[in-house]
Amino acid sequence: MSGRSAGVDVDVDGAVAEGFEPVREAFAENFTARGERGAALAVYRDGHKVVDLWAGRRDVDGTDGRTGTDGATTGAGAAAPWEHGTAQIVRSATKGVAAAVLLLLHQRGELDLDAPVGAYWPEFKAAGKERALVWHLLAHRAGVPVLDRPLTPAEALDPEPGAQAVAAQAPVWEPGTDHGYHPQTYSWLTGELVRRVTGEPIGAWIAREIAGPVGADLWVGLPGSEAGRVGRVGPVEAPGPTGGGLRVRPKRSVAEAYADPASLTRRAFAAITPLPDENDAAFRAAVLPASNGIATADGLARFYAALIGEVDGGRRLFTPGTVELARAERSAGPDRVLVVGTRFGLGYMLHGGASPLLGPGSFGHPGRGGALGFADPEAGIAFGYVTNGFRSGVTADPRAQALVRAVRTAAARQA
Repeated sequence: MSGRSAGVDVDVDGAVAEGFEPVREAFAENFTARGERGAALAVYRDGHKVVDLWAGRRDVDGTDGRTGTDGATTGAGAAAPWEHGTAQIVRSATKGVAAAVLLLLHQRGELDLDAPVGAYWPEFKAAGKERALVWHLLAHRAGVPVLDRPLTPAEALDPEPGAQAVAAQAPVWEPGTDHGYHPQTYSWLTGELVRRVTGEPIGAWIAREIAGPVGADLWVGLPGSEAGRVGRVGPVEAPGPTGGGLRVRPKRSVAEAYADPASLTRRAFAAITPLPDENDAAFRAAVLPASNGIATADGLARFYAALIGEVDGGRRLFTPGTVELARAERSAGPDRVLVVGTRFGLGYMLHGGASPLLGPGSFGHPGRGGALGFADPEAGIAFGYVTNGFRSGVTADPRAQALVRAVRTAAARQA
């Protein structure tokens, strides 16, 4: 099925396979009922694309024209529509791509997940972190979600100051004994470890060993040649109660914790202060594997499809054993940073109240306030959703959750 949705107030372009029509309607409803500005969704089943949808404007603020290779917005006329190849920053959904690098290095025998981080990165043993293991970094158990001295945006865009800062940082809990989301420091923890093992930046490794071989439009470190495909992102307000996702009601909400300057929540997200401008060309070109990956919806979904099987008869990334490693629970319960209960495998969030995915065997990662990518091996489903409008929540975005529910219903009917 292709063409535009009828009976709704937004034109939805793209196609869905037979049986996945409810996904198109849920996607359209995000625009009419949930404040969506511009977005795309791709879903693969058993390595073949069954959903490919896009709608709205390329830029959240409706700026005119396109972004040139220097990052500047140029041109005039009507605000540019979202096109099939439009890409967006996916924030923390980047973490799932970075995790795949470490798991692939382990799969190839180049990285021991049970080894001390210091075996590859001797400086990391400082300040009581000598017992931190490689898998602790992936499962958010390393104990360094904060920096005592936050990095400036300029420092953050240079990988060396970040690596030096996390290596010198004293842990806020003994590594391995508890877990708490590492929203910013995950960039330097994973990026520097990969550099020590491979001798090259993690973004270059992703381009050569992941994105290129599977044909996925995703980048950690955006090339200037691709800058014109990327829309502007920004905050959008929720139009009202939408019933998206499961509700988790901790004694202290994430918003309350974030408002407290002394909390681990606020300090962890403020490891870069002030936060960089996500529309800035220098930020997009930098390599921050915790937060600045850029992808199309198809690129994100295709990446996850390649983790669990062959895509269009092509290359598969993870062996079945590595899939099981990725989604085996390593951290669960109250999160020292996110406050709510979270579940993590090795670099991936697992299905649960804080981040509902397709089912119990799903693994993936949301981006704060919007994007979502995941795979479900049992259903053979891979999912990628990108948006230019970020909401205030960290996980379980109502728009993404509406799409997940529609995919779940369609897949169940096809089973």
